Order: sequence, then C-alpha cells, then structure tokens
Amino acid sequence: MSGAGNDAAAPPLAGIRVLDLTRLLPGPVATMQLADMGADVLKIEDPGAGDYARAMGPVRAEVSQFFVAVNRGKRFLRLDLKDQAQREQLLALVDDADVLVESFRPGVMAKLGLGWDVLRRRKPTLVMCAISGYGQDGPFAQLAGHDINYIGYAGMLANNAGPDGTPALPNLQVGDLLGGAQSALQGILAALLAVKMGGPGRFVDISMSDAVLAHNIMPLVAVNNGAEAAPARDLLTGGVPCYNVYRTADARFMAVGALELKFWQLCCDVLQRPDLKARHWQLGQQVGGADALAVKAELDAIFAGRSLAQWTETFAASDCCVTPILTSAEALRHPLFQARRMVSQERHPTEGVYWAVAHPIKFET
Repeated sequence: MSGAGNDAAAPPLAGIRVLDLTRLLPGPVATMQLADMGADVLKIEDPGAGDYARAMGPVRAEVSQFFVAVNRGKRFLRLDLKDQAQREQLLALVDDADVLVESFRPGVMAKLGLGWDVLRRRKPTLVMCAISGYGQDGPFAQLAGHDINYIGYAGMLANNAGPDGTPALPNLQVGDLLGGAQSALQGILAALLAVKMGGPGRFVDISMSDAVLAHNIMPLVAVNNGAEAAPARDLLTGGVPCYNVYRTADARFMAVGALELKFWQLCCDVLQRPDLKARHWQLGQQVGGADALAVKAELDAIFAGRSLAQWTETFAASDCCVTPILTSAEALRHPLFQARRMVSQERHPTEGVYWAVAHPIKFET
C-alpha cells in the first residue's frame, strides 16, 4: 500500500483500532477497507452461527468464499452480547478502540446496554457507526430490507431497466456497497479526522436508502428538467448510439462510450462510417428519439459482423472509449488489473487457493 520507493512507510490508518459487529455485506466491506488501509479490525460475532455470510454459497472447508472475500485482514472473536460478563468484555475493548461499527436494527444496541449514550460516556472520543436500511429514525426505521428494497425505494432500480420497463437486478449491490459500505467509510473517516483535530467522538447514522437517493444524480436531473426519461432511453441508459452496448458475432458485447463528439467521430472512422459523424446528440440528435434509435440499429448490424476479439483488436489503436465487456473471470486475468496489482491468487489455511482483489486506493509517501 505504500509507494514503490518507500515500502517501509506505515499505512495511513496504522494504530486505529476498530470493533466490527456487522454481518453480511455492507459493514464487513467497510471494515475490510479500514483494515486494508492499516486499521486493526477485530470482528466480533455471536457464539452460534456467527456472521450469516459464513454459510452463504458453497462452503469449501469452514466458510464460504463470500465470507472470505469481505473479511480479509481482520481478527476474530466470539462474544454473546446478551451475557452480562461478555458485554463487559466488549466494553473493556471499547476503552482501547477508536471505532465501533454495527448493523443491527435501530435500538438493538441500546437494548443490550451498548447504545451511543453508554459508549460515548465510556469513551468520549469513540466513533460509532450504525449502518441500517432506512436510518435510525423515520417511519421505516424498524423495517427489514435488502439491497433490492433500498434501491427500489430510492428510484435507482426503476432507471436500471430495459426498453420494456422491467427493472434489471444489478450484480453490483448499489445499496449495500455504495449506500452502506462506502458511505459508512466516508462518515467514519470524517469523524476520525474531527477527533484527530481535537473534537469529540461522533455517532454516524448511515441509511443505505438515503445514500442511494443522494447519488441518483441523473434521474434527479431529469425530474428537475420536467420529465423522467422512458426506460432505456436516457443519455446514459441506452437513448443514444454513442453510449450503448452492442452484441458481437460470437454473442459477446462491446461497450461504446463515445459520449463526446470527438470520440464519436473517431469511432465512426474506425467503423468506416464517416456519414454517421453528424448524427450525435451534441449536434441536435434527440436523446431516445427516432434518429438515435435508427443509428443504434445500424451499429447493431455492424458490430454483429465481427467477434469480440476482432473488435477489441480493431479499436485497440484508437482512443475513443470503445472496449470489450469482460466476464469477471476475464477481468481477474486482464493486464489492466494485473499491472495495477489489483488481483492475486491467495492460499487460505482451510479454504485453499482463491482469487483476491486488493484495496483500490494506492498511497505513496
């Protein structure tokens, strides 16, 4: 994580101690990223099944690959927080901690005698982060939910739809990872900085639904402009030929991201269709209109004439934002990520060899 010329430099969060009481995806990813940046993360699970992620998906030996993927770099401890003696053990850990992260329903920590009022009296500089679906207050605070519910309420899922309007379920959990993990990480780091500057500890209330709504930028722009676009007909959802996906001869797909006019015109040159250069949204083509869809149909026919490998080679020398759509297995082996040291094959004591993805932020000193 340090620069190539200073491998001995300490990671930025070295010395920060984190207690992780979270389960499944959002909280564990947030605390894993803290660990990746040097924090000492102690994951605390109940003495029974523990984190539900342990048994989600195929289990090789002891735990699932899901659990392995989101809990690297952590230490582990089992505590029954309903037991008085073990609650006292947690409170003793709080004395030496900088951050505590939990993802129970609002009010659970307070019922256990571990609420914010108790913890901040115990450790005035503590940062406590609570991740929930709908926030610590409001009419939905006590309701259960998952990613599909959060992105549905926030308007994101309705915009992630095909031309017939049917929402497509993304395999990137926007609510959990953007709404939960990244927003929690942002809040925790801001609160830690405030403590570092001499301020008190903070309670960080993360609502995954709130965070998705706050990042649903393009649909918000459409609403403020007077009308939401039809499904798959907005600027970035399929309404223009210069920003779209195209099926190849071998049933793969190319991503055309030639959104700016200069890239579109270069793309047209590569496709040997200079006549299409003037048919671009910046030159008056209506987004989602008949002409845009007609040009899209022409490009559909063109891209269907060659394989993914052929089109990748054809566009390799032209910097116009046209690239192959890779599978996850292909991405792990791609020179882009290999050269950036983003992926490696690791050996787990019980789970065997598996692919690991590195922390995406590189630090240099």
